[in-house]
Amino acid sequence: MSMIRDLRAVVRPSSRVSLRKEPSASYDTTRDPSTPSAVVDCAVYRDGARVQSAKPLSPQEAMRLVRRDGGFVWIGLHEPTEAEFAGIAGEFGLHPLAVEDAVQAHQRPKLERYDDSLFTVFKTIHYVEHDRLTANSEVVETGEVMCFTGRDFFITVRHGGQGSLRALRHRLQDDPELLAKGPSAVLHAIADHVVDGYIAVADAVQDDIDDVETEVFSPGRRGGVSRGVDSARIYQLKREVLEFKRAVAPLLRPMQLLSERPMRLIDPDIQKYFRDVADHLARVQEQVLGFDELLNSILQANLAQASVAQNEDMRKITAWAAIIAVPTMVCGVYGMNFKYMPELHWKYGYPVIMGVTVVLCLGIHRTLKRNGWL
Repeated sequence: MSMIRDLRAVVRPSSRVSLRKEPSASYDTTRDPSTPSAVVDCAVYRDGARVQSAKPLSPQEAMRLVRRDGGFVWIGLHEPTEAEFAGIAGEFGLHPLAVEDAVQAHQRPKLERYDDSLFTVFKTIHYVEHDRLTANSEVVETGEVMCFTGRDFFITVRHGGQGSLRALRHRLQDDPELLAKGPSAVLHAIADHVVDGYIAVADAVQDDIDDVETEVFSPGRRGGVSRGVDSARIYQLKREVLEFKRAVAPLLRPMQLLSERPMRLIDPDIQKYFRDVADHLARVQEQVLGFDELLNSILQANLAQASVAQNEDMRKITAWAAIIAVPTMVCGVYGMNFKYMPELHWKYGYPVIMGVTVVLCLGIHRTLKRNGWL
């Protein structure tokens, strides 16, 4: 999926789940007390390499270096307040509407174009590990990454505890040829990273759905308690899949725009690689839609099985009630206080009546069992 193997012969890690590796000493940054607390990292990149400085740069200092010597600045922030982001927004001339969205978060994935920048919103998805799926299990956890792409700057605003971009920054810094393409290369790398995460989560969710499907259609399932738990688990899984769908589906159109429509801020060499991201995203969307339909079918089948089991229980109750009705009727007849009942004074009356009662009960039991009611 990545463009790295086409730009240069670089072997990517085999796993899609994690891009993390140990950073080298040159990447370590210590936050300066004078910088806003929301700033995770701020660096200037020139010719694909990080410009080293004696002390951590503030966003304003980094931008002055870029305007003087060229290159671009990449600023990473985590959950900034309006006051913390105001200075950066003013320095880079960010649109007020985009700034408001970035600070408040809870935005729908989208791509918005302003005069001198692009504003992109990504929903990050993290799979929550669990030993067994329950009615209250959290399967996916979402976060947000907002990206401001300019001619000489790239700003990321991250919300949520998941979706850290530190490992991605380190990986890009290890590939100067790619990073030399500028801010659009960083935007592609983040889109690629986010969609890779979707693929990993989709595979994990598929395993959960397979487990639920196996249990629902297991031939040994019996009992109302088990059925109740299964229905709640299926419904909870549907809710988590819906949350996954809300992250994936709206992002497809922005990725198609980035891959198909020429944009001043997107390097032509980078743009074609967004098509690959869009293709993988479309495949994930198809998977998620399939998950939703499959869970609907599993839930309907589970409810149908519960109805069938209830009908079977009712037939058994009815069958036993029919058998018990015979001695009840006999006892009711001979419990009447009539003066003239010849059987009461007959020597063999009691054993004959008991025998007839047993024979009738056995006959009814055999008939009902042969017809599948018992």
